[in-house]
Amino acid sequence: MYELVFWKYEEDVYLNNHEVYEAILDENEVEELEVLPIQVILNRISNLFQTWTKVDVNSWQHPNNKGAFQIKTTLKSVKIDCYGTEGKTMDLLVSILEEFKTALYDPQIPVRYDEFNL
Repeated sequence: MYELVFWKYEEDVYLNNHEVYEAILDENEVEELEVLPIQVILNRISNLFQTWTKVDVNSWQHPNNKGAFQIKTTLKSVKIDCYGTEGKTMDLLVSILEEFKTALYDPQIPVRYDEFNL
């Protein structure tokens, strides 16, 4: 599994990214994050992955078994768990979330790709 995690800081706020990630995993609220338009984001993803099999409300599987992903959300974050997903698919997911001004945190490295780390 490869994790992609997204959130947006409130203006003039920048916290320890790994601590924010841990709080998201533990389902603890981080007050300094902005509320995201979760349903709009999920609709956008669903529209772009119409050709994929929708396993449940927040999970998709490639029709030719080229991976799958599951989305977990809070009011202020989006976490995408990718299973055997191709890089170009993960890039598309990242670009969708970038449309909503959320930056990718990659906990595997761990790096957050925002204006402070480009």
